[in-house]
Amino acid sequence: MTRSTGFARDFGLRINVAQLLKGPTGAVRRLDLCEDITGIDDELSIRSPLAGSLTLIRTADGVLVTAFLDTTIELECCRCLTPFAAPVQLEIEEEFHPSVDIHTGARLPVLDTEEDATTIDEQHFLDLSEVVRQAIFLAIPMRPLCRGDCAGLCTLCGQDLSSERCQCVADSVDPRLEVLKQLL
Repeated sequence: MTRSTGFARDFGLRINVAQLLKGPTGAVRRLDLCEDITGIDDELSIRSPLAGSLTLIRTADGVLVTAFLDTTIELECCRCLTPFAAPVQLEIEEEFHPSVDIHTGARLPVLDTEEDATTIDEQHFLDLSEVVRQAIFLAIPMRPLCRGDCAGLCTLCGQDLSSERCQCVADSVDPRLEVLKQLL
């Protein structure tokens, strides 16, 4: 996924990992997170703070972040077109790589396979904003439903069939098949 047109604000998803990078491989840091991420993407309507736990583990090449996070977003039901709040659970596991050596300050080569979203900056901060944004989009169901038994809209008058029945009489025979009806 591509990054949206710049972030208008800092979402508190930047974490200083300088001490962790100075530590031995396998060093662990655990954090609890509760951040307002409203505005992280223009296409997302965030309804509750992003909350959960993070585990940061020093690897030989950088920092592995595992996170279990929850938030609520507003979606539109694919059947009745009604907006509804949907809980979203995110499981993130991503390795971040430093752009400078923690001990010497020398620039490190960036591999072609690495994305900007998973690079630790020169001040030793990793930014989870883009990883979280992408994880939210991946967690959205392809066909969001306001509830499992949503009846949708009447194809003739547009009435929400979940709230009340319409008075339309559906013509059950396709006009192209009228000839076949005469055979029965």
